[in-house]
Amino acid sequence: MVCSNWNSRKGNVVPETEDVSLSNGAVEVDAVYLYADLANSTSLAQDFTDTTAAKVIRAYLDATCRVIRARGGKIRSFDGDRVMAVFMGPTKNTDAAKCALQINYAVTKIVRPKAEANLSSLKTQGFEIKHCVGIDSGKALIVRGGVRGSNDLVSIGRAPNVAAKLSDVRNGNYHTYITRDVYNDMVDSVKTSKDGRSLWEGPYTREIGGKTITVYRSSWTWSL
Repeated sequence: MVCSNWNSRKGNVVPETEDVSLSNGAVEVDAVYLYADLANSTSLAQDFTDTTAAKVIRAYLDATCRVIRARGGKIRSFDGDRVMAVFMGPTKNTDAAKCALQINYAVTKIVRPKAEANLSSLKTQGFEIKHCVGIDSGKALIVRGGVRGSNDLVSIGRAPNVAAKLSDVRNGNYHTYITRDVYNDMVDSVKTSKDGRSLWEGPYTREIGGKTITVYRSSWTWSL
């Protein structure tokens, strides 16, 4: 397998699993990767019943996936309480950034209050539903990994890796992190509020995988 050449092609849309051959198939894309991750899931699993934890995780993923689809993103993987989506097309950076702010709205204005109202143990034990979304833009190679009957798409490149790392950031009220590449290619209406205030703080740098990455962060929400 490691000695074989990739049979790669350029992709203009986010591929489905069946679009990529299991035998050395690969699709080169210029895309935006978004990772949305529920925070403190370890505490959720350890301190609450399995049924309560499952309800919280399911509610988070359901709301997040609905927002991603509404903004045109393609959901391509789940990892426990984390979901990864891919955006392509001329407005991909704007769509992904707006999606992240709307996910923040869905979590803080809908999921959290509804969960606390119906799952009393959350409030009793002081557990607050929080999350983080990381976004990066760039080229990636999408391949199909695994064996016949048990395989899935895998994205290789800086963008998916950095987006995943940014979704792990835990920093107070900041729930959205985007790279400079994403910020620079967004329309102005997603950079500032209607009264002229900036929706993003930055730029500043973070160390990711031994590299210095320039990022912006936001605590804002965007109504659905």
